[in-house]
Amino acid sequence: MRVYVPLTLPGLAQAHGAGELGPGPLTAYAVTPGLREWYVSDDIEELEYAALNRAAAASLRMLAADPEAARRRIVVAVDVPDAATTVDPDRSLDPASVGEVRINGAVPLVKAAAVHADADDAEAAVSAAADALGAADMGDDDAQFTVDGAEDHELLWYGVQEIPGLLG
Repeated sequence: MRVYVPLTLPGLAQAHGAGELGPGPLTAYAVTPGLREWYVSDDIEELEYAALNRAAAASLRMLAADPEAARRRIVVAVDVPDAATTVDPDRSLDPASVGEVRINGAVPLVKAAAVHADADDAEAAVSAAADALGAADMGDDDAQFTVDGAEDHELLWYGVQEIPGLLG
């Protein structure tokens, strides 16, 4: 199963240094039955893109909680056995948790297929979105517009061997 693990740059640096994502349990996003129902598509590429975007939104939440982290969303795409993940049926009913899975243990970084990260030119929009997230959660339409602005920036694809360059 391909899962998308949300991180920040400091989290990626820690994973790179340790050689693994973890320790577990880890929250990730994947093509789950709930995501299929929410997205209403049978196209696996579209569904995986939706899971990636859910992970990017989770990365934004991590940035909002860590004002010292560089303002770039980071998502690591990892292939894990289906048995290594669980879906909480109660949380899958929560619209904020669509596609969420739990990875039971640490995942070796060699299992990563790719890293997705914001380009440098997204930093201002991502920073503004992280700052506005709390107000958006409280129903502020202007703040939600700012948060949505981060989604206008596509995450770029990087090979795992390019992690040192991302961290540099």
